[in-house]
Amino acid sequence: MAESVRRNIPLLPLRGLLVFPTMVLHLDVGRKKSVEALEHAMIDDHYILLAAQKEISIDEPIETDIYQIGTYAKVKQMLKLPNGTIRVLVEGLQRAKIEKYVANDAFIEVEMRTLPEDDEDNATENKALMRNVLQLFEQYIKLSKKVSAETLASVSDIAEPGRLADVIASHLPLKIVEKQQLLETTSVKERLLQVIDVLNNEKEVIGLEKKIGQRVKKSMERTQKEYYLREQMKAIQKELGDKEGKTGEVASLREQIDEANMPENVEEKALKELERYEKMPASSAESSVLRNYLDWLIQLPWVKETEDILDVNRAERILDEDHYGLEKVKERVIEYLAVQQLTNELKGPILCLAGPPGVGKTSLARSVARALNREFVRISLGGVRDEAEIRGHRRTYVGAMPGRIIQGMKKAGSVNPVFLLDEIDKMANDFRGDPAAALLEVLDPEQNHTFSDHYIEEPYDLSKVMFITTANNIMTIPGPLLDRMEIIQIAGYTEVEKQRIALDYLLPKQMKEHGLTKGTFQVKEEAILKVIRYYTREAGVRSLERQMATLCRKGAKMLVSGKKKRVVVTQNTIETMLGKKRFRYGLAEEQDQVGAATGLAYTTAGGDTLSIEVSVVPGKGKLILTGKLGDVMKESAQAAFSYIRSRSKELDIDPSFHEKNDIHIHVPEGATPKDGPSAGITMATALISALTGRVVKKEVGMTGEITLRGRVLPIGGLKEKSMSAHRAGLTTIIIPKENEKDLEDIPKSVREDLSYILVDHLDQVLKHALGEKK
Repeated sequence: MAESVRRNIPLLPLRGLLVFPTMVLHLDVGRKKSVEALEHAMIDDHYILLAAQKEISIDEPIETDIYQIGTYAKVKQMLKLPNGTIRVLVEGLQRAKIEKYVANDAFIEVEMRTLPEDDEDNATENKALMRNVLQLFEQYIKLSKKVSAETLASVSDIAEPGRLADVIASHLPLKIVEKQQLLETTSVKERLLQVIDVLNNEKEVIGLEKKIGQRVKKSMERTQKEYYLREQMKAIQKELGDKEGKTGEVASLREQIDEANMPENVEEKALKELERYEKMPASSAESSVLRNYLDWLIQLPWVKETEDILDVNRAERILDEDHYGLEKVKERVIEYLAVQQLTNELKGPILCLAGPPGVGKTSLARSVARALNREFVRISLGGVRDEAEIRGHRRTYVGAMPGRIIQGMKKAGSVNPVFLLDEIDKMANDFRGDPAAALLEVLDPEQNHTFSDHYIEEPYDLSKVMFITTANNIMTIPGPLLDRMEIIQIAGYTEVEKQRIALDYLLPKQMKEHGLTKGTFQVKEEAILKVIRYYTREAGVRSLERQMATLCRKGAKMLVSGKKKRVVVTQNTIETMLGKKRFRYGLAEEQDQVGAATGLAYTTAGGDTLSIEVSVVPGKGKLILTGKLGDVMKESAQAAFSYIRSRSKELDIDPSFHEKNDIHIHVPEGATPKDGPSAGITMATALISALTGRVVKKEVGMTGEITLRGRVLPIGGLKEKSMSAHRAGLTTIIIPKENEKDLEDIPKSVREDLSYILVDHLDQVLKHALGEKK
């Protein structure tokens, strides 16, 4: 055992390096103080203390930055390099401890004491430990291949156990902290045990590294194999004439499928079909079918959603900007927005806007989309007879495509558009299926979150879509389909409303389209009223817009030809611009008539007045009905006739009138088909008037169904009928008592001009409708 040395000595701090006793190695020294320390050692007796720094990054280390235990070493050789650094060869001699630091500005000087090895006199145990260490070191060398076999040979010759532990530790890939721990261990036995632990750990780590390496190698081999096969495929495809090959296209499609955010089951299906497509020759017919299918799956919006602007006041302003009136629909949209704002997860409602043509059903749906800040899609169902139009064709068919619903969703590009199904009442069914039945799933909030299209095959979520349908006549919509929709009736417009619409919406639009300005062209309010009364007869405003366009064209012609610098259309100039009056305003009879009563009718184009004439001539009791009447209307005439026969005495009519006379009931405009039960009381009144000779008051219009006992039953379309009576110049309307609840729907301007008489029996009708005998 070497004797202990105590002395003052220069200190060389080492960065990222540690020297064990008995180790000989080269060091490159560049720091000023370190160079000074070396030079002082060379002048003195070549001895120096080597101690490791705790942190590599520190350039000017202080006491706390350097480990207390280092290696007492001798400088064997020193060489100055051209770059200014010094290369030294040092040999570690003994472990040493820094007792204290000596003040020295030129270099770090310390007082140190060498530490003798604690070598217990247990030679047998040390020998066993040495063997174990050598055995493990040999295994380590075989596994790691980082240490040469010569090293093992040189290590095997070492007889001292402490030295053996130090030499082996210097060859192991340990961190500075771990090496420092070994350096600080003076007990030889402890040091050997620590080296054994380290070697065991290294063995395990190398074993794991090898496993991982083999796995990576296999994976790389597989990837290389795939690459090789793909390159071969490319070459084959090139030979076959498919220049590009599918590889790039397939990679692009795979990327697009990833980006589409499809539901898991759909993505799985898409990737499966992509694999099939990749393996299929480009010349195959099914290849293009698969490609189209993948394109559809990628382009459909699966999660992309537009954000609703839930500002109720803004929505109200937009709806009012675009449409006049239509309060019920606007209110319904505002309600939807309000609930959406509170819950933030409301299924899209399914609204059906029902009403005559030209009242703004289609354009209203567009405004709803604008108010909600949603995409808008419109498909027309008029004349659709094939179920596949809605559900799509199966992919087995040539030229197969998805149905109109999926096509609409692709066009919208979001999962929550406003989807307009126009003219839902005009669908028909034939041998190709019933499209109305296919719509049942689309328009059912409980089912449409898993809508199934024959082409797409996977379920598609329509629950966030706001469906709006339009219809002129809801009577032709099948019951189950009608049941799934929230019906909002839109009645025709009154004269006042039409005038407002023409002034605020139609005329400015037409003037803009015809290049006119307010300074050059003007239409007076009374002129518009004249156009409404004498040049249009409709519930909506389409014909009125056409007349506005005609006025604009005539005005543009006058301005361009230089006849006038400014055109003002008044009620006096209307006839010169639009020609003779087309309709007679005020269709009521000009005087009280016998056997002629005015009924009120409801058509898909709005309300209308209906004149019913009865003629009694000698004959054999035939009842003749003309005027292109439907079955229900004919039956109403029969019911009225039977009622009069049963009450002939009370009505002061000859009981045998039906045996001596032929009765002819005619409803003018004979070419127009008419049907429905609501002309019952009108026919009965006209018949009684003809048979008794009492006149029917010219200002009275009536509507109501009649029973064989003379009861008056309720009817539909009271608002439209009232407006037609108002247009025709009638002042009194007889209506069934049960229709009293519908009076509040009638515009105030119409309600104030008309007098309503509520009846529940024909006797009351006769009391108000018939005058004296002529």
